[in-house]
Amino acid sequence: MNTELVLEIARQAILTAFYVAGPILLVSMVVGIVISILQAATQINEQTLTFVPKLIAIALSLLIFGQWMLAKVVEFTRYLWVNINQFIK
Repeated sequence: MNTELVLEIARQAILTAFYVAGPILLVSMVVGIVISILQAATQINEQTLTFVPKLIAIALSLLIFGQWMLAKVVEFTRYLWVNINQFIK
């Protein structure tokens, strides 16, 4: 197993992690910003107010993007299993 192969596996693992976490983080960030703007406009400084909308948004995004995210993880795992003989050398 050479250095280039290890770096390629690490690069693909990091990209897969970004692809899988990206939609959830983006939705959570957008909902958080919207709630923060509403809190600033109404001067309601309740910290627990952001929790429920974020939780609902994350659950909905998991329902929407979950199948795609799972496919990305399965694709990466399949790549590792198919090429395992190259990694052991």
